[in-house]
Amino acid sequence: MYELLKKYISNRAQINDEQMDFICSFFKPMQTKRNEILVRYEEICQQYYFVNKGCIRIFTINKEGIETSRFFAFEGGFGTALPSFIDQQPAYEYVQTIEKSELLVISRTDFYQLVETMPQFALIYREILELGFITAQKRIYGFQGFDALEKVKWIIENQPHFLLRVSNKMAASYLGISPSTLSRIKSKL
Repeated sequence: MYELLKKYISNRAQINDEQMDFICSFFKPMQTKRNEILVRYEEICQQYYFVNKGCIRIFTINKEGIETSRFFAFEGGFGTALPSFIDQQPAYEYVQTIEKSELLVISRTDFYQLVETMPQFALIYREILELGFITAQKRIYGFQGFDALEKVKWIIENQPHFLLRVSNKMAASYLGISPSTLSRIKSKL
């Protein structure tokens, strides 16, 4: 169950087997159902999730009840309601599994203990933050001025598995287009 996490860590840090086992000992397996809410709106996030199998989505719901997907973490990725996790204020988003998933979960206390006591894990955390920032910036700046077709082509180029794994409604909310527009474009590609 820890092979994917070990691969993720070893690809990013010089670490021996004893250190690897120590890090992994803080992560607990969690099985979820499809569409299970892991963090609710206005809840204070206390856990970080590594996706071993499945997918988690981070999204918001506006006053009209319309969902906007902000981030998806697939196998081998981390995800959480990061602002709430960091500053311990209520989350302004939801974290949900969109498929039956196998996650490895670490508590906020254990996570920061590893960051503070293991320089290798601190480097991993920095990389998680940097990659998340870069991905968000590419998406934001890449989508500015893009029409719907260009957005779909961008997602196919940058995240080829995305449209195969995510419902049209969720994908459209991530891309900032309507589900019908997404369906029309997909049928032409």
